[in-house]
Amino acid sequence: MNVLILGSGAREHALARACAKSPQRGRLFVAPGNPGCAEVGVNVPMDLSNHEEIGAFCRKEAINLVIVGPEVPLVAGIADRLANQGTLCFGPSRAASRLEGSKGFAKDFCREFGVPTARYRRFSGREEAKRFVQERGAPIVIKADGLASGKGVVVAKTTEEAERAVESLFLANGLVASQLLVEEFLEGEEVSFFALCNGSTATPFSSAQDHKRVGDGDTGPNTGGMGAYSAPPVMTPQLSERVMREIIMPTVRGMRARGTPYCGVLFAGLMVTEEGPKLIEFNVRFGDPEAEVILARLADDLPPLLHACAKGDLVPDPHFSSEVALAVVMAAKGYPGDPIRGAIIRGIERAEQIPGVTVLHGGTRKDGDAIVADGGRVLTITATGGDVREARKRAYSAIDLIDWPDGFYRRDIGWRAIANETADMPERGKKSVQSVSNDRGESV
Repeated sequence: MNVLILGSGAREHALARACAKSPQRGRLFVAPGNPGCAEVGVNVPMDLSNHEEIGAFCRKEAINLVIVGPEVPLVAGIADRLANQGTLCFGPSRAASRLEGSKGFAKDFCREFGVPTARYRRFSGREEAKRFVQERGAPIVIKADGLASGKGVVVAKTTEEAERAVESLFLANGLVASQLLVEEFLEGEEVSFFALCNGSTATPFSSAQDHKRVGDGDTGPNTGGMGAYSAPPVMTPQLSERVMREIIMPTVRGMRARGTPYCGVLFAGLMVTEEGPKLIEFNVRFGDPEAEVILARLADDLPPLLHACAKGDLVPDPHFSSEVALAVVMAAKGYPGDPIRGAIIRGIERAEQIPGVTVLHGGTRKDGDAIVADGGRVLTITATGGDVREARKRAYSAIDLIDWPDGFYRRDIGWRAIANETADMPERGKKSVQSVSNDRGESV
């Protein structure tokens, strides 16, 4: 099976590693890829917005399956373009990708098909939105309607913070949205739940807990994700069955009823409340860094599972290791703002000598024989272990071997799973990489 993976982050490196292990592997390409992807496949310097070029490459190289990593090509319709030429694509159509492309659409969809979610209002004017915030008070959640790379959500603890968020998130101020949503604040435990969908049914594909805030103790602005672990203790078999029954399957049936069947992975960001699971948001691709920890636990061959989804076939229940996987993101100083680029990163090989550890490349590039930082989230150190404590110890031990003065990371990944063991957390700031301080940054 010849496979093309679209994307260039740690998620795509994890997907490439999983595909490279497949007994059915033919040729493996990653576009545009990164130095880590080049170790297991062939990087192809393509512009992901150029759908014609991607289609031509698939024809030339007889690609049997395209796996789309990031959301932007899906929202732009790459799956439709490939379907028109008969190339199988693991990822939803442009119409189905509106579940992530428009938070307003997703919330209206939930209301129409009875998917439990937070109460909300949509606004196209800042003054009306601010008046609503003043009436409702805080805590309250402000969301940009469109894609915002994980940075378009503000959980405001005060009405003043909420009003600032309303101002900052409107397109009129040169930022990300022409509309926004104001939602009730949900209390509970947040979980990322994944399901493989073939257009008419779905099967669960494990879960993870992400850490969105940039700083220890969940402080500072939201990011694309600073770490994750799988599987979270909160996601019991009973809760998984309820999520499938109340959230995933109503979504699959609703999308089919609308004439836009959903094929691909459906990522439901959930809040597990006292009333049960409620949807925070949909994503239409594997999460990052959630994919890194879920794929580290996958015991089955990945390409056949994704190929079955893309064809609309029944997907068998995938099997996962009983081990825990935990990932810590090493980001460049300045992230989630303007990251420092160009610094050489040393010690990756030493870090990977620790049992169970894999260093996944995100925002890196080669400069001669050296690996240099070239993005915000630069490396994702993933480790497996018998429990969260063991996996976390391995991950942070690996980080201590990496020499990158311009990097930082959180030291509390997995804290929910071991909330009563915080006294055993590793010390801050070892070696040349410093953990970010608790009070770093302001809310976006």
